[in-house]
Amino acid sequence: MMIVFKHSTMMPFFSFTHYKSFWRSSIAFAFAFAFFLTFLLIANSLTLQTQSTTIPCNKDPYKELNLIPNPNGTVTRPNKPPQSPPAPDPNLNTLVLSKDLSINQSKSTWARVYLPRVALDHSSKLPLLVFFHGGGFIFLSAASTIFHDFCFNMANDVVAVVASIEYRLAPEHRLPAAYEDAVEALQWIKTNRDDWLTNYVDYSNVFLMGSSAGGNIAYNAGLHAAAVDENQIPKIQGLILVQPFFSGPAGQVRS
Repeated sequence: MMIVFKHSTMMPFFSFTHYKSFWRSSIAFAFAFAFFLTFLLIANSLTLQTQSTTIPCNKDPYKELNLIPNPNGTVTRPNKPPQSPPAPDPNLNTLVLSKDLSINQSKSTWARVYLPRVALDHSSKLPLLVFFHGGGFIFLSAASTIFHDFCFNMANDVVAVVASIEYRLAPEHRLPAAYEDAVEALQWIKTNRDDWLTNYVDYSNVFLMGSSAGGNIAYNAGLHAAAVDENQIPKIQGLILVQPFFSGPAGQVRS
């Protein structure tokens, strides 16, 4: 069987001339499409900015948060979550001792220090966890039962000394007041001569920890700690941020 191949004189369906024309058209279309997308993105961005700046907020933040403003600039918080007292007596049948120590009386800041009972029988010093409670910068306290129990269990389970910091709240004391209190607490820990701290804390093994708004405070305190002389504050080994509360673009909250 013989197979004969013939050369066709018919012009190919997709010649080089067609290819150049198609390529030029594709480039033109791509530029036009990119310009169109850019226009849409800019228009959408301007629309969002206009909406965020021109739409008024008719809600009363005090009412929404159930806060009662007082004439002297303070607020009354009708909702009072349960609080727990410290337990400093070593004769008590408890796994963790706790006591409150004043940091700055003029600011009403203080620390609740938790000491695991096992530390009383050991000569080696323990890590220190400096904890900042949550509450949206507005609510709760280091004495709130939810945080008291958390720090109690953490001191017992981790076998570490825990210092839970009572910082000033907004709106009476707006940021950066809480950040300033956090830094002052670190300086206070470095210089305080309380026996629970001096006898049981390893100042070279300190961690900052916080939940929600407290995570935000711990983060900012850590930034400050990285920029100051080590002689002013304890040596910070790391941060433990539990669902830290941060604000994003256009008031979006990220946690």
